[in-house]
Amino acid sequence: MKEPLHLFKIGGAVLENYEELEEALGFFGNLPGRKVLVHGGGRRASQMSRQLGIEPKMYEGRRITDSASLEVVVMVYAGLENKKVVSMLQALNCNAIGLSGADGNVLLAEKRPVKEVDYGYVGDVKKVNTQSLHTLLEAGLTPALCAITHDGQGQLLNTNADTIAAELAIALTEQYQVNLYYCFEKPGVMTDIDDADSVIRYLDPELYAAYREQGIIAEGMIPKLDNAFRALKAGVASIHVGGRKALALGKATQLMWTTDFPE
Repeated sequence: MKEPLHLFKIGGAVLENYEELEEALGFFGNLPGRKVLVHGGGRRASQMSRQLGIEPKMYEGRRITDSASLEVVVMVYAGLENKKVVSMLQALNCNAIGLSGADGNVLLAEKRPVKEVDYGYVGDVKKVNTQSLHTLLEAGLTPALCAITHDGQGQLLNTNADTIAAELAIALTEQYQVNLYYCFEKPGVMTDIDDADSVIRYLDPELYAAYREQGIIAEGMIPKLDNAFRALKAGVASIHVGGRKALALGKATQLMWTTDFPE
């Protein structure tokens, strides 16, 4: 039987709220065995961009990354946010090591081709170097990866953190029984974003498609769940989506392949 591994993606408003971030990292740090963390930092990057006089450009929730914006996201993701997360994990006695996708050649990507939209220096993951991650895990370290990849030719690229988490989870299934968590500011996937009691406890592809068609699940939740279901189909053992408290209490949304939901 494969050894369990917990892969924890943290993002959204959680990164901007110190208390929530501390609680989320505390939950992550207490997960047993080997683990990997992935984080974004888009909100802070947008704030920093505006401070530097660079207005962020978005299309359907995705960041368009020109050369100036790339410098900002690299500074924020791989610098400020990554080292903040690593230092907080160290304070929790979790021996983390901060990485971008270029470090250890962990995440090789290619620049997204121009179709209807030119996303600029945005990368789509081509390959995950699981051996580098395994070496770090074997050494007792906890990798904390930011959402920056590279193309192998010296070019850094901005890559969606939810996608990175899914790609890592899929690649690591070859060696581990991977449990994937998407931690953000809401308690889970909800039928009413303003009602904390409307969490969808179990979600399968058929129900997901129905909620999408009805507009109940929309906007940024769609790419997150598309990535998550892709990872589930590829062999990831379990996937939970929700806030730290809901995850800890077992009340977050769990993705399933069948409608045979637990009671």
